[in-house]
Amino acid sequence: MNYKVLAIIFFSNFCLGIAQDVNYFPERTAEWERKTPTDVKIDQNKLNEAVAFAMENEYSGSRDLRIAILKGFKSEPFHEILGPTKKRGGPAGMVLKNGFIVAEWGDTDRVDMTFSVTKSFLSAVAGLAEDKGLISDSSDKVDSYVWDGTFAGKHNSKITWKHLLQQNSDWSGELWGGKDWANRPPNEGGLDDWKYRELKEPGTVMEYNDVRVNVLAYSLTHVWRKPLPMVLKEQLMDKIGASTTWRWYGYEHAWTEIDGLQMKSVTGGGHSGAGLFINTKDMARFGLLFQNDGKWKGEQLISSDWIKKAVEPSIPNSNYGYMWWLNKKGGRHWEGLSEDLYYAAGFGGNFIVVDSENDMVVVTRWLEPNKIGELMTKVQAVLD
Repeated sequence: MNYKVLAIIFFSNFCLGIAQDVNYFPERTAEWERKTPTDVKIDQNKLNEAVAFAMENEYSGSRDLRIAILKGFKSEPFHEILGPTKKRGGPAGMVLKNGFIVAEWGDTDRVDMTFSVTKSFLSAVAGLAEDKGLISDSSDKVDSYVWDGTFAGKHNSKITWKHLLQQNSDWSGELWGGKDWANRPPNEGGLDDWKYRELKEPGTVMEYNDVRVNVLAYSLTHVWRKPLPMVLKEQLMDKIGASTTWRWYGYEHAWTEIDGLQMKSVTGGGHSGAGLFINTKDMARFGLLFQNDGKWKGEQLISSDWIKKAVEPSIPNSNYGYMWWLNKKGGRHWEGLSEDLYYAAGFGGNFIVVDSENDMVVVTRWLEPNKIGELMTKVQAVLD
C-alpha cells in the first residue's frame, strides 16, 4: 500500500470521526461555552426577536405555584396539595446550537418546579430499565413484573409498559389517595358518571392522567428496587455533568417497602405538588443528550433504539409518544415546523424542545403555554 492510499484512508477516517461527534458537551461546573450567532450561521436580529418574545410572554398564572396549582385544577373533586411546591422565578431559557449556547435569558441557575416535563425524565428511566434488561420489552404486561395487586383484574392485567408510557392504559384504581377517575375529569357529567364509566381497551384512547403516571413511577421503583431519583442521578444526570441542585419529589405519604427498605415513590409531575425541581441548564443538558441520540461524549447513555420508540406516534394520539410530545400532523402540530421536532412540556409553560435536524435544543420556562408554537417559529426563522 503506497503513501497516497494511506493518506486517503487517514483523511477519510479523520473526517468520519468529526462527522460522528459534531456537538460540544459542557463539562460539569465549567463555564458553558458560547458561540456568537454568526459563528453558527444564525441571524442575530431574529434570535434577539425570539428571546424578546419569550421574555415578554410570561405565564399569566401566579408566581406562587401553590396558588396556581389549586386554581388550575379547581374543577377536580378531592384535589389537594400532597407534595412540595416552590414559588417560581421569571421567564428563563436557552438556545443551543451544536451544544454551544447561542442565547440565554433569565436566571438559568434557579431551581424551579417543572411539572410534566418530569414525565420525559420518567420515560428515560423506563428506557434505561429496558436497555439494562430489567424490563424485557415495553410491550410486556406490567403485571408480570408488579404482582402486588396494582394490575390485578380483567382490565388492569392487560396493561403494558407501553400503554402506561403513552398514557392510553385507562388503568383503574387509586394510588396515594388519588383516584384515576377524579384526575382531570371530563367537562360533562358528575361523580357517578366518572366513577362508573365504561373502561376503554388499553391502547385505544389517550387520557392525560397523573394518577396513572404515578402508577408507572411506582412500578418502575419496584423494577429498579431503588428510588428513581437515585437511578436518574447515577445513570444519566451525573454522566451528563448536571448540577447537584435538582431534586425529584414524591407525595409526603408515598412510601413503599422494597427488600425491607422504605423508599419514596416519586411523581411524574407537579399536579398535586412534588415532581422534578431543576434549573434551566440541567434541562438543557438533558435535551442535548436526546438531540445527540442518547450519546454524550461518545458514550451511549440511553439507547438510540429506545429514543426511536419514545418519539414514535401512538395510535390514539399522533402527537404523543413515550411521554414526549411530537410535532406530527394533529391537534398539537406547529405549522411550518419540522415534524421531527419533539418536546417535553409542563404546566406553566416549561418546555424542552429537541430539534435534531438542526442540532438545536430550546429550553424555555414560564412562557404562556399557547405561545410555544409561535416562539418556535421565531427560533426556526433564525436559520433562514
